[in-house]
Amino acid sequence: LVPTTVLCVQHGRTFTERFADFPMCIEVLNRFKTAKEAADILERTREGLVDILIGTHRLLSKDVAFKNLGLLIIDEEQRFGVEHKERLKRMRVDVDILTMTATPIPRTLHMAMLGLRDISSLGTPPLDRRSIVTSVRAYNKELIRKSILQELNRQGQVFFLHNRVRTIDKKAYEIEQILEGAGAKITIAHGQMTKRELEKAMVSFVTGDTDVLVCTTIIESGLDIPNANTIFIDNADRFGLAELHQLRGRVGRYKHRAYAYMLLPGNRSVTPIAAKRLKAIEEYSHLGAGFRIALRDLEIRGAGNILGPEQSGHIQLVGYQMYCELLAEVVRKLKGERTETVTLANIDLGVTTFIPKNYIPSDRQRMEAYRKLATAKTDDDLRQIQGELMDVYGPIPDEVRMILEIGQLRIKAGRRGIKSVVASQQNLIFTFAESKAVESRDMFAEVKGKVTVVDEKTIYLLLMQHYFEPKTMMMLLRKIFAG
Repeated sequence: LVPTTVLCVQHGRTFTERFADFPMCIEVLNRFKTAKEAADILERTREGLVDILIGTHRLLSKDVAFKNLGLLIIDEEQRFGVEHKERLKRMRVDVDILTMTATPIPRTLHMAMLGLRDISSLGTPPLDRRSIVTSVRAYNKELIRKSILQELNRQGQVFFLHNRVRTIDKKAYEIEQILEGAGAKITIAHGQMTKRELEKAMVSFVTGDTDVLVCTTIIESGLDIPNANTIFIDNADRFGLAELHQLRGRVGRYKHRAYAYMLLPGNRSVTPIAAKRLKAIEEYSHLGAGFRIALRDLEIRGAGNILGPEQSGHIQLVGYQMYCELLAEVVRKLKGERTETVTLANIDLGVTTFIPKNYIPSDRQRMEAYRKLATAKTDDDLRQIQGELMDVYGPIPDEVRMILEIGQLRIKAGRRGIKSVVASQQNLIFTFAESKAVESRDMFAEVKGKVTVVDEKTIYLLLMQHYFEPKTMMMLLRKIFAG
């Protein structure tokens, strides 16, 4: 399943070449097929005579049926909605699904991080591949002319992306005027062209007859043109973060240095969220940055609804941690596993805790370590995490040891019915889940400080200033919870 007709044709050629020596029947289903050709392909697919069927959204039509669908591969997954993917899953209950994307949508990434989906990433770029120089600029005709001529002088080609079919002819004429006297051949490509026109435009660009392709996002998905090494994205603030990264990936497909220009109009302001996206795309321009961009997209847009159709958006009513805990509990019940409720106290001592980048260099692995530490429910969990970290990354640094110690305190405090421990000025504020403040006063018998029972659920412990040194405070809390 692929999002565009152009990519569908490209995959069809690639699959046919690679399986040429095998007895495989490979077919392509898209809008370029005539009604008669499509009907024949669908009939043979129903009979099980087609081994691999490559198609666009046409595969989601009700008249498409498979005799024995075993594997569904979704390329450029971020281009499809939840309903699209569920439609294919309903065709067969036990179908295996492989989704591929450089920038997973927030919902998919979040599901992988929760362990609901397996995830693997290709972090090694192809040999000789170089990072793309990315810059965000105001629309400037002189910049456009200079950059295009620079590319043409090294026998390269240029994408100029203008995502408005209504005005694309006008934009192509404008580019022609900017390049007057340069002898550059300019061609237009967009999704509303006929099959013959679009094919002619793309073939002209692929074969090198066209120097500048003025196009829409039809070129976004998977096109591989090694000689195209400069791209301009007009009105870049109107694109999503993942989309910008995908579009940027259309250049730099070979060993030459590539350039991506995000052009902004001078006649309107950019929204704060758009500014964040543009800053991220400019910052994360190194090879293999797709995962970092996906994480930033998750942060900006939110994780969406795992149990519903929303693929992005922030959890507003329940809260992120509670949402994950409720979901995990339901999953355990559905699996028939025992569900023990383990309460972890929230401990806020005003201490900065983090995993140093020089200890776990990989962003993905560091985030995975944070996730494990945050969800550890028992002392055994923490010991296992500590052992894994030492095996993989070496001796535990002080910063990580602090996180482990706070994790132990959260478990011990939770066992005592404590909901939270917060450091505020010269007080430690203990809040209990139930009305246990009065009977829990004995916990502080060995502590040199003033204990005040504020109400049935709250105790204030007034301490001397030196107790608020991180190590001293940790020792004090261990002593309180050990009693």
